[in-house]
Amino acid sequence: MHTIRCYEYTSYDILSRLKPAVEQQSEKTKPTNHKITAKDFIEKRDYTGALTILKFDIEKSKEDVELELWIAYCYFHLGDYNNAMLIYKNHCKNSGIKHLFVNLACCYFYLGMYPEAEDVLDKSDISDVKIRLQFHLSHKQGDEKKLMEYHELLADVVEDQLSLAAIHYLRSHYQEAIDIYKKLMINNRNFLALNVYMALCYYKLDFYDVSQEILDVYIKKYPDSMILTNLKACNLYKLYDGKAAESELKNIIARRSSTFKFCEDLIKHNMVVFREGEGALQVLPALVDILPEARLNLVIYYLRQGENEEAYELIKDLEPAIPQEYILKAIVNVVVGQEKGDTKQIDSGQSLFNMVGSSSSECDTIPGRQCMASSLFLEGRYDEVSLYLSSIKSYFSNDDSFNFNFAQVKLSLGEYKEAEEMYLQVKSNKIRDSFIYINHLTHCFIMNKKPQSAWDLYLKIENSQDSLIILQSIANDCYKTNQFWQSAKAFDMLERLDLLPEYWEGKRGACAGIFQQIVLGNQPQDQIADVIHLLRNSANSQVEQMIKMMKKWAKNNKIVV
Repeated sequence: MHTIRCYEYTSYDILSRLKPAVEQQSEKTKPTNHKITAKDFIEKRDYTGALTILKFDIEKSKEDVELELWIAYCYFHLGDYNNAMLIYKNHCKNSGIKHLFVNLACCYFYLGMYPEAEDVLDKSDISDVKIRLQFHLSHKQGDEKKLMEYHELLADVVEDQLSLAAIHYLRSHYQEAIDIYKKLMINNRNFLALNVYMALCYYKLDFYDVSQEILDVYIKKYPDSMILTNLKACNLYKLYDGKAAESELKNIIARRSSTFKFCEDLIKHNMVVFREGEGALQVLPALVDILPEARLNLVIYYLRQGENEEAYELIKDLEPAIPQEYILKAIVNVVVGQEKGDTKQIDSGQSLFNMVGSSSSECDTIPGRQCMASSLFLEGRYDEVSLYLSSIKSYFSNDDSFNFNFAQVKLSLGEYKEAEEMYLQVKSNKIRDSFIYINHLTHCFIMNKKPQSAWDLYLKIENSQDSLIILQSIANDCYKTNQFWQSAKAFDMLERLDLLPEYWEGKRGACAGIFQQIVLGNQPQDQIADVIHLLRNSANSQVEQMIKMMKKWAKNNKIVV
């Protein structure tokens, strides 16, 4: 699959000041010894250990609000937003602590329940966390006006700048995000997680080697980080293959606690990607409204399975916001449009390709050039398509789809030698067995004066439904290019299948052509016996006259027929 979900990194950026409500209370309500022990675990970010102690304590102190809020805090940081939400929701009803509404809104946000998060925030007091969360909610809900309003409220402090960088990242402004992180690194060298954020951006910019190098700074300190391991696996997938990536994820999965829910959906999603779509229908549908890439990858899965209508239904209402979404929606529109013969839908896809290919941010990227090539291809401007594809050819030497598409362009330009070479580079059986591939390669063979190769290709599909069209192509193309022997054989086969007058006329002309080539010395003389044998397969009254003339010439030239 083409898109991998790395990590939508908002837990620290938005919620870095999220604390349980008990920290707002007096010294008298601070945890006792057991609770301090739990807090020690929290300070070490061992939320699983803290949760174990807190659950033990809550058994002895039923309805202890303070303990319950610490438990919610641990659930949240373990990625178990649903359980955290249930606790905060209960206490929002029964307590007057307005700080809890922000915590509840954070849970709603991570659960994808954006309207609920917005409603709850209205009940909370103004705070830095509230502003950051409203900033991100505006992005999620596509409200540009509110997004800019909350942008103006952000201050030049670490947490707000991290939140701004996260929005840049989510809007595909990766270089802008990197600039913020580099600026923060100057005065905050101990903020090692900034290296991970920069690595994420470089991953999105396709600099997988650079991303991997930056990760090394963080991995020495936190070798068991889920985010780090996931990103490392994604880099390995891009640099090597799915097996290497899957192996990396399996190592961390085996070591994590059963109560650790953070990244669980992310890992399930990426495992499907690394396994080339295996288990897609079991995993991706449930994640469509949680991870944006899940929708895109499910669309890709449907396309690969030939379930184009399902792909269209999943993406038709999506308003593209990032290049990948524009590209995938363009592909689906073109595929479905060609399938239905709907020119308007094809034009819609062509327009989306053009938007990506002509945009200032994408025009010089590899996907951008592919998009412009696709747009021009649909307009029939093949000479320009060839220029774009030539500029990125070195990146796709083993890509079957690229070679197949480029071969079609070369064929359209009459560059048959190059077209043949590219068609023959295709290894995919699915493509090689398609009618378009066989028909086009047959034409290339004929135009490159390899009629026997074209005939051999026909023999491989002789019993298929498309064999008649291929046979007609060989008969007519060989005739036009003076390759009369293969043309005569093809017309002979067609005549046996259907006694149409035009088949006899084609066969007669081809036989006359090969006879002329034999007379002129351009074909071996003993081939005349094969021509006579071919003519005898026809019942037309003109056959005997032609055979008589050929035999007379053979006798005069002492050729046995």
